[in-house]
Amino acid sequence: GDSKTIEASLAASGHALTLEGAREYLREWCDIMNPEYMMASTPHDFALKEGSLSGFVNDGVNKEAMKLPGAFADVSTAAKSCDPQEEDSPTLIDENSDFLSKVLMKICEERDLPVALKIGAHRGVNASLGTAGDGVVAFADAGVLARLCTRFPKVRFLATFLSRNNQHEACVLASKFRNLHIYGCWWFCNNPSIIHEITQMRVEMLGTAFTAQHSDARVLDQLLYKWSHSRGVIASVLQKEYSKLCETGWRATRTEIRRDIYRLFGGSYEEFMCKSFT
Repeated sequence: GDSKTIEASLAASGHALTLEGAREYLREWCDIMNPEYMMASTPHDFALKEGSLSGFVNDGVNKEAMKLPGAFADVSTAAKSCDPQEEDSPTLIDENSDFLSKVLMKICEERDLPVALKIGAHRGVNASLGTAGDGVVAFADAGVLARLCTRFPKVRFLATFLSRNNQHEACVLASKFRNLHIYGCWWFCNNPSIIHEITQMRVEMLGTAFTAQHSDARVLDQLLYKWSHSRGVIASVLQKEYSKLCETGWRATRTEIRRDIYRLFGGSYEEFMCKSFT
């Protein structure tokens, strides 16, 4: 929805300020980077209303929001503060604009590229801390993900939620949509107790059809502890599950255990990435 940044990028690269210009811009960078997927961390107020993706607005502008006081306030000034009372107010650029439907999704279908979404961050909860002041949305709208998977069945979606409260619904959605793969324990969910809870629930609901953890290392030093404690926690979850199998009379072989671990730590992701619905 940040049209100013999009327009500035198009102008700087010599592309027309049109939807086709935006598509050409993405095609150009796809050729340069050869990406594995597109990724975005959605803002806390990102929303797609039921049925809103069936009738697109060509200009992508939220006309009701334009009528509000301060609608044309300087963007750089507004970005420096975060007023909790404004959380439910509409944004100037409609999240259901053509940039999503006729640019991003169009290119993803054209190039057979997945979209990776990180959902539930609330930026600038404490603006005085700068980039360290981000928080979490208690209940992100998981319906957004369901509507995206429904509206764009040819696009594969990778998703992770920041709030513990969304994890169960995410598992249910992953079991209903073949074009959805959930992964990792992101950011505030990267605590041993929460990793254990989420992984156990995912194993119970999805088997090995998910990715248990991802690096997400914006700070390289995070790798020093994240993988070691994640492996230990996930191993304890699997040990209990294999113990349950033993109690039923089925003893898992080393080959079966290696297969399961491989899938949880990348194999399931690779299988999902090899799927093509175009």
